[in-house]
Amino acid sequence: MSVLAVEGLRKRFGALAATDGVSLTVAPGEVHALIGPNGAGKTTLIAQIAGALTPDAGAIRLMGRDVTRAPAHARARAGLARTFQISATFLDMTARENAALAAQAFARRPLNPFGVVARDRALNAAAEAALAQVGLAGRGDMRARALSHGERRALELAMALAGRPRLLLLDEPMAGVGRSETHRLTETLQALRGTVAMLLVEHDMGAVFALADRVSVLVAGRVIATGAPEAIRADPAVRAAYLGEDG
Repeated sequence: MSVLAVEGLRKRFGALAATDGVSLTVAPGEVHALIGPNGAGKTTLIAQIAGALTPDAGAIRLMGRDVTRAPAHARARAGLARTFQISATFLDMTARENAALAAQAFARRPLNPFGVVARDRALNAAAEAALAQVGLAGRGDMRARALSHGERRALELAMALAGRPRLLLLDEPMAGVGRSETHRLTETLQALRGTVAMLLVEHDMGAVFALADRVSVLVAGRVIATGAPEAIRADPAVRAAYLGEDG
C-alpha cells in the first residue's frame, strides 16, 4: 500500500488550471521528487496534499485512508508532516524548545503552556532525538536566530520529524542555502532514506538526482513524466520542457 496516493487532482483559479488531473504515488520509505518550472503548480499541489487547499476534483489518500476533505491537523495526526519554502521556526526559542513544541503539536493530547512543555521529559526526549537525526545534536540550547540559515532549515526538518511522521512533504528545503549547507542537508536526507517516505519539491537538480528514487515532472499543472532519475534525465520531452532550462 502506498503511503500517499494522489488520483486525478484538479484545482482551478479562474481560467488557470493549477493542477490538471495530477496522479502520483509515494511508496513506504521512498524519496519521490517533484520537479518543474516556476508556475508549474508544484506549490498548489503540495498545499492540496497538506490540506491547505481543497481540490476541485480527484482524491488524496494517506496510508489508504481518503483525506481529500480532511483538515490539515487531521492529516498531521494521520502521519503527514510538512516543511515550507520559507523557514518557519520560533527565532527567540531554542532549537530544543522548537522541536519540543512540534512534538507536542503532533501528540494526541491537549496543548499545554510552554512552561509545562519545557518540563515534559517525553517531549524533550523526542526533541533531542529529532535534533540528533538532522545533525543538530549539541545545539539544543542555541536560540534559533543564532543558527545559520542551513541549520534553521535542519531545525525545521527536526520539527517535522519530532512527530514521527509516515510522510514528509519537503517544499524546497535547499532554498536560500549555500553550497556547503546544501551538501549537509542532502547528506541528512540521505541518512533518513528508508525511515520515512518523502515527497521532495526542489529546484536543486544535484540534490534531486542524489536523493530521489523516482522523479515526477510537473509542467503547466500536468505530470508529463514519472520514472527513475536516470530515465527522467534522458527524457527528451523533459529536457525540452524543464531540464534544458539549466543548459
